[in-house]
Formats: sequence, structure tokens, C-alpha cells
Amino acid sequence: MIAVVGLSTNWYRPSYFAAKYMRDRGYRIIPVNPAYAEVLDERCYPDLASARAGAGVPIDIVDCFRKAADIPPIARDAVAIGAKVLWMQLGIRSDEAAKIALDAGLDVVMDRCVKIEHARILGGLNWAGVNTGVISARRPV
Repeated sequence: MIAVVGLSTNWYRPSYFAAKYMRDRGYRIIPVNPAYAEVLDERCYPDLASARAGAGVPIDIVDCFRKAADIPPIARDAVAIGAKVLWMQLGIRSDEAAKIALDAGLDVVMDRCVKIEHARILGGLNWAGVNTGVISARRPV
């Protein structure tokens, strides 16, 4: 179970792309964003506490698509709901949030994309043209 904090309904946003990738590979995604009622055909919750209560199952990973300054309160909420991992996406680092999570026994990942790491470990980097030569900086001949 992955709660995606900051998940957008816009298909071109990294949060949508990563969440859809993980859902398409069998993971249950729980959207957390007070701006929406539904994302990716799933009920969207305004915060982690209501997501945990509404999902009816434990949340394993809290995947954060928010700016670094917003992460410490999310880390506290992740601890409160009993999450196992606090994951901060590419470009996001918060030592304060990491300390909160680590002190409570959570694993912490910073500045990494859950989609990229999943694909790297399980051999799916060719998805959407990555590592296939389809997307290239070279001009066509």
C-alpha cells in the first residue's frame, strides 16, 4: 500500500506518472491531496490520517511529492499512522523529516523516484523509452 502525498490529476505531472506506473504493477495507490475527490479512479483523501482510516488497511510507504518544507509534518503523520517508509521524491531532501521518521523506526529514502528505483531493480527501465534509444539527444539522420 502506497500513500502518494501530493498526487495530481494531471497525467503529465511526475506524481501521476509514478503512481500510475506503480498501480499498473500491482501496488495499491492511495491518493492524498485535499484538492481532489478522486485520482486514478481511487478516492482521494485530504491527509494521511483520513487515508489510513478510509483505506481500511495499513499504509506501508508514504511517497511525498511536496516541497521539502512541507515534509516534516508529513513525517509526523507517517509515524502516527504506522507507516514503514517515508519516501521523498527526486529533488526533495529534509533532514528534519528524516530524523523524525528514523527516530520512530521508519526507513527513509530521499531524493529518489519510486518508479525509477522499482524499474531499476526489476528491469523495467525500458518502459516509456528509457534506455531503449527511442529517446535520444542525437538528431535523427
